[in-house]
Amino acid sequence: MKTRCLALMATLAGLTVAQPAMAQRQACGDRGQIIERLSVKYGETRQSMGLNHNNGMVEVFASADTGTWTILITMPTGMSCLMAAGENWEGQPEEATRSGSNT
Repeated sequence: MKTRCLALMATLAGLTVAQPAMAQRQACGDRGQIIERLSVKYGETRQSMGLNHNNGMVEVFASADTGTWTILITMPTGMSCLMAAGENWEGQPEEATRSGSNT
């Protein structure tokens, strides 16, 4: 898994641009270019998305064929950064259960 993350970061290195804080620690760049590389190189498509507390769009990309996955965050400024990546993706949603429920 570490190799996969390093390989993806190296792939995205050409997209990295100088930005404060978060961008200096992670691979960041143009969202469209990153998504294209995730699709072409790893066969990943968006599986889910949501907004974080800073109004950043958090997206999970994954491929059932390659088993790879990537978490990408795009800030309101338009900057997209790789947050995590790995292998052995299993896209099986679980139903929430409530504590004390009889079901």
